[in-house]
Amino acid sequence: MADLLVNFAGIQSPNPFWLASAPPTNSGYQIMKAFDAGWGGAVWKTLGIPVVNVSSRYGAVNYRNSRMVGFNNIELISDRPLSDNLREIEEVKKRFPHHAVIASLMVGPREEWHQIVRDVENAGADGIELNFGCPHGMCERGMGSAVGQEPKVLKTIVEWVKEVSTVPVITKLTPNITDITQPARAAVAGGTDALSLINTIQSLVGVDIDRFVPYPIVDGKSTNGGYCGPAVKPIALNMTKNCAQDAGVNVPISGIGGIENWRDAVEFMLLGAGTVQVCTAVMHFGFGIIREMVAGLAGYMDDKGFKTIEDFRGKALDQVLTWENLNMKYKVVAEINEEKCIGCQLCYTACEDGAHQAIKLTPGSRVPHIVEENCVGCNLCSLVCPVESCITMERRDDGSEHLTWSERTMAGNVPLTFDDPLAGGLHHSVPNPTEALSTPVPRHYRLPQD
Repeated sequence: MADLLVNFAGIQSPNPFWLASAPPTNSGYQIMKAFDAGWGGAVWKTLGIPVVNVSSRYGAVNYRNSRMVGFNNIELISDRPLSDNLREIEEVKKRFPHHAVIASLMVGPREEWHQIVRDVENAGADGIELNFGCPHGMCERGMGSAVGQEPKVLKTIVEWVKEVSTVPVITKLTPNITDITQPARAAVAGGTDALSLINTIQSLVGVDIDRFVPYPIVDGKSTNGGYCGPAVKPIALNMTKNCAQDAGVNVPISGIGGIENWRDAVEFMLLGAGTVQVCTAVMHFGFGIIREMVAGLAGYMDDKGFKTIEDFRGKALDQVLTWENLNMKYKVVAEINEEKCIGCQLCYTACEDGAHQAIKLTPGSRVPHIVEENCVGCNLCSLVCPVESCITMERRDDGSEHLTWSERTMAGNVPLTFDDPLAGGLHHSVPNPTEALSTPVPRHYRLPQD
């Protein structure tokens, strides 16, 4: 039977599901409620010199019938007195001694770091998370992502913290940087025990087109906020992979970004995360989602024969290569199941206008057909098709050949000139440009008469 217990850089928790530092971890009341529901750990809403917040604070991206696909906030760190937070950390640890309580911290001078580290350790925190990611408000004061974007400064602060800390230190990274492995390596050089990523992405989620103000609106004005939610998961997965594959990193990783069910969590773990942190999904659906997450993860592990998280952590990393090392001889083409096709012809429109003109209409039928010699196996038709398994990608090569761009380059078999016959595009069938015209002489070609 699956054992969900984790030891993350020396921090134990009954399962790998932690609440991320954010509004759901603003108080001992919320964290006790979350632990009671089944969460394994919580990263306390960032502590520092208490702030004054504004209203409103949140904005969202709704897409078609889905609400909060993306979420944005301009809320800053805790506005509650440090003494209240420390007292509540102590109360939570007394009630839940085996759950992970991590104190997220953000201060400025070295002396303040030393003092607040000692304070949260005395309160019973199991670990410390350094907030080097907040992309709004705090970075304007020289903290948050302002630190996360400067590896040398980040390293120095990690060293300050490690001078006094006796519990594991997690460095939370900002995605608002070109190469996340640079601050990750700096954190490791500074002595961090682990990483967590990603923090939110600097963003504007939309604009009120009647009042001419971006959201969220504060007395007719706005500012950039931090973007999170399901929409950022692909970015977070890629950055998690980048850190997990980097030989200069090699410390435990806590994955964050758009996680709202057990499948999302498994994806992060397969790319190297040892724990996952959740925020937006709890703000949307409440603490109760943990029941499905724990049961789903345990069921997945039982089905696959994994006894612990470590049995499958990072298992997908070896399958993520650089583009130049992919097999260029692998070939798939689309196939339409005529019995499942509902005749919407969305695949035809998408391929005709947005891809490679490999789907044609059949006279007298609503069911399109594939022109195999034109199909490059791009997947677009199968992605837009609204019917599950109606369009499948079928393998056409026999699996006997393997040739990468890297190998072609080594052999001198790559295009080097603008019209080089070694390029792949010469082998695609492309319609004559005039076939695109619906009228012999397009109206926009008629120039104004004097």
